[in-house]
Amino acid sequence: MPLKNPKELPKIPKTRKKKALSAIDAVPDKKPDKLEYICRSFYHYDKLSKKQLCVFRLETIAEFTSFAYEVSVESIKDKYELFFVLMGLEARANMVPEVQPAITDLSYEDLVGEYIVNIVKQDGAINSARFKINPFKKEIVLIEEFKPKKKNNRLFCKFEVAEEHFTFAD
Repeated sequence: MPLKNPKELPKIPKTRKKKALSAIDAVPDKKPDKLEYICRSFYHYDKLSKKQLCVFRLETIAEFTSFAYEVSVESIKDKYELFFVLMGLEARANMVPEVQPAITDLSYEDLVGEYIVNIVKQDGAINSARFKINPFKKEIVLIEEFKPKKKNNRLFCKFEVAEEHFTFAD
């Protein structure tokens, strides 16, 4: 098709949307361990909906000065396993700039028992932790942190229970 005097407009292919499941199956490139994220878990009482929630807060180690960012996450819940696939960063509207990490809260109200939480990067690297969640005793226990057996898997996320963020109904 000549570029001068085209008879029809050329079709421009659409960009592919990244899929969460393809990131779980991907084999990551060999890279050294570098801590980039922290996954904090805590209980939060939502006063508007009057529900007790178990929250997993994903935040970056790096802090941003000019813009406020949010970690874009796609979550998959499978019986007693949670997958949080990190899709990237999104800018939020921020009137007053301040130094802060990119943060996203993922809330669940029906978690009871032992759960494996998997943080998955787009290149396929996975970091995991086993939590024991008991809303009746108002406790979350981090049992273990581990890297699943996968070729070239690396450490990029730290897990912790943030008891200082616990809130409950009065």
